[in-house]
Amino acid sequence: MISSWFIVIGLVLCTMALLGSLVDRLPMSSSLIYLVIGVVLGPGVSGWLDIDPIRDASLLEVVFLLTVLVSLFTVGLKLRTPTSLFSRRLWNLPLRLAGPAMLITIALIALLTHFAFGLGWGLAVLLGAMLAPTDPVLASDIQVKHENDRDSVRFALSAEGGLNDATASPFVLLGLGLLGLHPIGTLAWQWFTVDILWSVTAGFAIGWAAGLAVGAIVLLMRKRFSEAYGLEEFLGLGLIGLSYGLADAAHALGFLAVLAAGLSMRRIETQALQDHPAEVRNTPLSESQEKADLPRESPTHMVGDVLDFNQRFESIGEVAAVLILGALLSAGYYSLDGVLLGIAAFLVIRPVSVFLSTIRAGASPRHQRLLAWFGIRGVGSLYYLVFAISKGLDKPMVERVLPMVLTVIAMSIVVHGVSATPLMDSHERRKRRKVERSV
Repeated sequence: MISSWFIVIGLVLCTMALLGSLVDRLPMSSSLIYLVIGVVLGPGVSGWLDIDPIRDASLLEVVFLLTVLVSLFTVGLKLRTPTSLFSRRLWNLPLRLAGPAMLITIALIALLTHFAFGLGWGLAVLLGAMLAPTDPVLASDIQVKHENDRDSVRFALSAEGGLNDATASPFVLLGLGLLGLHPIGTLAWQWFTVDILWSVTAGFAIGWAAGLAVGAIVLLMRKRFSEAYGLEEFLGLGLIGLSYGLADAAHALGFLAVLAAGLSMRRIETQALQDHPAEVRNTPLSESQEKADLPRESPTHMVGDVLDFNQRFESIGEVAAVLILGALLSAGYYSLDGVLLGIAAFLVIRPVSVFLSTIRAGASPRHQRLLAWFGIRGVGSLYYLVFAISKGLDKPMVERVLPMVLTVIAMSIVVHGVSATPLMDSHERRKRRKVERSV
């Protein structure tokens, strides 16, 4: 098993490195290619990857957890926010999508799967919470292109994917509580006070404080003592581990803490931009040539170098996660119910939730349609699935929801992966024409 994994991952990574530029030119996402490779390597074809979702739940949970954590931190680093952070119009759409839209999605999926597919209310709520969050890992084609990208659609989708991967957690716990696998208290009072009020507030505060503290210490050591240079991969992964570990120990939302840590580290650079504009320019920081003429102790270098590494590490996690998904599909974990649920989710539930939650949000009908279409499901849903399995979800329930979740995610990778490039290219062309007409 271990040797097979090394061989498979090694071959895939080498192939993608050699053919990366060709893949970038294809009108599809790289995740679709990984999915096909996973199916070929799975039990239904070659048999190289034989994964049991129940037997290997603990291992899969770690793989998916690491992938989501790195992705959340990367999203936080990408989102260079205004000084007032959440009070600006830039965050209006993401907060609506990650809040009301996600709640509506959970409710509609729960209602559909209870009445149409016969799931009990606990399992239906759990399934809705698994599939409600959009994905920051598999959505690179529709995310912000760089730190200065203020496109409202890209920013909203990027921030939504980071926020609702975290805020879906209490509703996964609610579903588990309704099934007797998590304490929620009488009339769900414990769930509301601990799993929502405390965990959300504490999670964000812990991550924000950790990012500010670590970033400030690094900059102080660089300016005062010319130390703490290099090994930015240690800094990024260390901050992810620190913020998640502290939040988890405090029974707070670790996902939200990691996102907040990325946001606060980027915040240090934003504040420096405001206070010392000559030292920190408003440029695409992930491109090393843009930083060449800046002082090494500049926050631009610190944040940009950490972001460069995390984006590469995130790509490796994407490969592993989608290969696992393909192997599970190859083993027969797909269903007609999953296809029907996917169609309903993409064509009805996501559009309804987006349009209802963005009323009077300032988004044009065309932008609403783009936001409604790109409700990409991915690694976050996979993580919550194996998390529920590891919490003791019984085998009949696993066998009921597992094929549905995997089928919806696979459908998302296919339909969104094929449509992302042409739709976003069309969006960019419309923006350019609008700018040209206004000049």
